[in-house]
Amino acid sequence: MSFSRIEPAPVHSAPLFEASAQQLSPPGALWQRVDQWLTRPRSAALVMLWLGLYLVLTTNWPLWNELARIGGAPSTYLPTVIAMSLLTLCGTVAMLSLTAWSRWLKPLWFLVVVLAAVTQHYMLEYRVVMDPTMIANALQTDPNEARDLLSWRMAFNVLIVALPAGLLLWRMRIAPMGFLSKLWRNAALLLLAVVVALATGVAMNRQLAPLMRNNIHLRYMMNPIASLYSTGAVFIKPLFKRSGKLIPITAGTTLGASYAAQVRPPMFVVVVGETARADHFALNGYARDTTPELAKRNVLSYRDVHSCGTNTLASVPCMFSPLGKQGYESRKDDYENLVDVLQASGLAVLWLDNQAGCKDVCTRIPNASAFDGLDAATKKALCDGDECLDEVMLKNLDARIAALPAERRAKGVVLVMHQMGSHGPAYYKRSAPEVKRFTPECKTNALAECGHNELMNVYDNSIVQTDRFLADTIDWLKTQSKQYDPAMLYVSDHGESLGEYGLFLHGVPYSFAPEAQKHVPMVTWFSEGMSERRKLSRSCMEAGLDAPLTHDNLYHTVLGLMDVNTPTYKPALDALASCRAKA
Repeated sequence: MSFSRIEPAPVHSAPLFEASAQQLSPPGALWQRVDQWLTRPRSAALVMLWLGLYLVLTTNWPLWNELARIGGAPSTYLPTVIAMSLLTLCGTVAMLSLTAWSRWLKPLWFLVVVLAAVTQHYMLEYRVVMDPTMIANALQTDPNEARDLLSWRMAFNVLIVALPAGLLLWRMRIAPMGFLSKLWRNAALLLLAVVVALATGVAMNRQLAPLMRNNIHLRYMMNPIASLYSTGAVFIKPLFKRSGKLIPITAGTTLGASYAAQVRPPMFVVVVGETARADHFALNGYARDTTPELAKRNVLSYRDVHSCGTNTLASVPCMFSPLGKQGYESRKDDYENLVDVLQASGLAVLWLDNQAGCKDVCTRIPNASAFDGLDAATKKALCDGDECLDEVMLKNLDARIAALPAERRAKGVVLVMHQMGSHGPAYYKRSAPEVKRFTPECKTNALAECGHNELMNVYDNSIVQTDRFLADTIDWLKTQSKQYDPAMLYVSDHGESLGEYGLFLHGVPYSFAPEAQKHVPMVTWFSEGMSERRKLSRSCMEAGLDAPLTHDNLYHTVLGLMDVNTPTYKPALDALASCRAKA
C-alpha cells in the first residue's frame, strides 16, 4: 500500500491585504478620487444647478425658522418649507442660469455665495429682511456705521458657508462649449426652473397664497433672490419712476409780517433724532427716568407721533418734503424741500451733520460735518475714531453761525442738527461713561448674545445721552436770547426694535413694521421771546400733546413757526397753527 503526500495549499496573503487596503484607503487617496470627480469637465449650467441647491440648503435658515414660527405644528409648516425651498431653488437657478457661460465667471458665482452668507448672518442676527429699502439704507451706510456691524461672529458665519463653496468652485472644471451649445443649455435650465416653480405654485396655491398675502415679508427672506432682486430694484426702478429733474417749490416765498418790526430775529433749531423710541422717553410715561434733564427745562413732549419710514434714508427726505408720506413715496420727480424754502425766504440756514450725510436734503444749502475742524482735545473727549457723541455739534457752534451771511442772520437763523442718537447695533458707543445710569450694558454689536435687561440698559443709556444733548442745546439757545428769539424742535427719524417679536434694529417694510419702529418722540422748547413773537398759547399746546401727528406735520409746523409764507404751506398740517393768536 502506498501513500500520497498531500501538500498544503499556498497561502495567498498579499491579495487579501490589498483588498483591505482598498477598503481602508488613506484620506489622501479618498480626497484624490473626490478631486478627480470634481475636476471632471461639466457644463456651466449643471454647476449652476448644484450651486443653487447649495445656496438653498445653507443660506435659508431664517426663512425656515420664520415658516416654522408662523406654521405652528410640524405637519403644518413642513409642506410649506418644502414648497418655499423649491420656489427659492427655482428662482436662484433661474437667475444663475443667466451667468452660466464660462469659467471666468467663477468670481461672480463666489460673490453671490458671499452675499447670501452675509445676508443670512444679518437676517439671523437682527431679524431684518432684504427689501429694497433695506438695501438702499445699507448702500448709504458710511464706513463708521459699517464697522459697528462687523464682528468675529459674522466672519465665522460667512466663512462656514462661503469657504466650502469657494473650494468647490475653484476645483470644478467648466467644459468648453460653443456659443449655441451653451445658449440652449442655459435656456433649458431657465425653462426648467420656471416650469417647476409654476407647478409648485399651482400645486401648493391653497397653502401659499394666504401665507404670502398675510406675511409679505417672507418674499424678502428667500435668499439670495431677495437681496439680488432688491439691489436691482434700488438701481433700476428710479430710472423708470422719476425723471431725475428737480421740481422747484420756492417761487413766491416771503417772510411774514412778524419780521417787519422785529426787535430780535428768530433762531430755530431743528434736531433730527436717530433711532429713538417714543415709549423709552420718561417724558411720555416710560417707567425709567431716561429724560431727567429735559424734565427740568419746561419742554413739551408730543406722545402720539409716527414716522414717515422705518430707516433714515426713507424718513429724513420724507419729513422735509412738502408732499407728505403718500405723495413722497409715489412721486415721479424730485422736489425742493423745507430747507430750500427757508433758504429762499432770506433766512440764514445751516445743516450740521453727526451722521452719514443728509440723504440729499441739504445739498443746496450751507452744510457741514460736525467732525470737521475739531481740535485734538475735543476729539479725544467726545470721539472714538471718526464717530463722535452728539455734543460735538455744540462745539464751535457760535463760529459756525457767525460764518453765515450777516444780512441773512439779521432776518433769522434756522439750524438743523442731525444726530447719531441711538444708532445701533453698537448702542454702547452712544453714551458717555458719566451718563450710563443703567447697568450692566450689552457691550457687543451681536445683540442676540445679550440678555434682555442688558439690551434695555444700553439702549436706555443712549436715550439718556440724547436727553443731555437736547438739554445742552436748550442751554446754548438760552445764551442766544439777547440776540435772538430762540426755540427748538426735536423729532426722531424712526424707532427701533429691541427683540420684540424676535426683531432687532429697524428697516422692516412700513406696512408690517412693528409700532416700535414707527412711534417716535417729538419735543419742543420755546423761549419767552419766541412765544411772545408768535403769540403761542402754552395751555393750548399742552392740551394738544396727545393729538396724533406724523412727519407730514414737520414741514408746515416749521414754516408756520418761522412765519414763512409759501404756496406749499398748509395750515391744517401745522401742529401749532391753532395755538397762535390771530394778529
